[in-house]
Amino acid sequence: MGFKIFLSLVFIIVVLALLILYWFIPFSQTEFLINSQSPNFSIKVNEEKLQFYDNMRFPSSEISYKIEGCTLQKTQNMLGAFEAISENTILNFYEVAKNEQITIYCDSKNKIEQGLFIAGEGGPTNITKAGEFNIITHGKILLIKESTCPKPNIAIHELLHVLGFDHVADPNNIMYEISRCNQEISPTTIDLINLLYAIPENPDLLFEDAYAIMNGKYLDINISIRNNGFADAPETKLIIYADNSAVKEFPIETLKIGHGRIISLTNIWVGQISVNTIKAEIKTSFNELKKENNEILLKVKNKD
Repeated sequence: MGFKIFLSLVFIIVVLALLILYWFIPFSQTEFLINSQSPNFSIKVNEEKLQFYDNMRFPSSEISYKIEGCTLQKTQNMLGAFEAISENTILNFYEVAKNEQITIYCDSKNKIEQGLFIAGEGGPTNITKAGEFNIITHGKILLIKESTCPKPNIAIHELLHVLGFDHVADPNNIMYEISRCNQEISPTTIDLINLLYAIPENPDLLFEDAYAIMNGKYLDINISIRNNGFADAPETKLIIYADNSAVKEFPIETLKIGHGRIISLTNIWVGQISVNTIKAEIKTSFNELKKENNEILLKVKNKD
């Protein structure tokens, strides 16, 4: 009788050991690759190349400036340029004492390049790549010559440079490289500004890449996340699902415009016999340019 009890205990121990081995020790390995991914936020623009780079804009349609050391006339020219752009577009410019987005300064010295007198200079000084957009965070304007035209064409020309606009071949366009009083702001320039700045000033968190592997019932996953929006993304969280069951939550710290983060999670316990899909979701409570790109689906790698 005692021997039978002993055998029964041995049998139970062996069964328990096998169950432990089955549940906790990885015997098999399964790879998961991206199966579906929502497209990034994008816009359609005029095919005519008007800007230095594609889709250049400041984060917001409200743009700050500071004028330093300019004569009264040059200051009035610059204010007239701001007014001319504001009247024709959805942009608005406002003056600040520091941390301005556009700095305007003046120099009384003449400047000659390639035999031509340079009336002014302007352009972006800090640009951040964010998906299809190039976000301008700071620009500078140097006004050398006071405008003799009824409109402050020189200041308008340099302001449009700061907004990302390049020279054009049309001599009647205010963005022609030589300034003339009869030049006008092109309707295509106005249309592009309004198109770009009609997009809300929101962040846009999205997945750039993802890869997962299961060793037995333990999941390892590597994920790349980026903010391709027009504002910093507040802290949020990442949720990992095995099929439809949430198996892990992980905090995502604040991501600045154009910044990304690689997240590597290892040894996530998944209490299922088999898993067909792994889903990663960025769970946000704030507005974004596109919510549909906040999740990514991975399926078992085809062994063929």
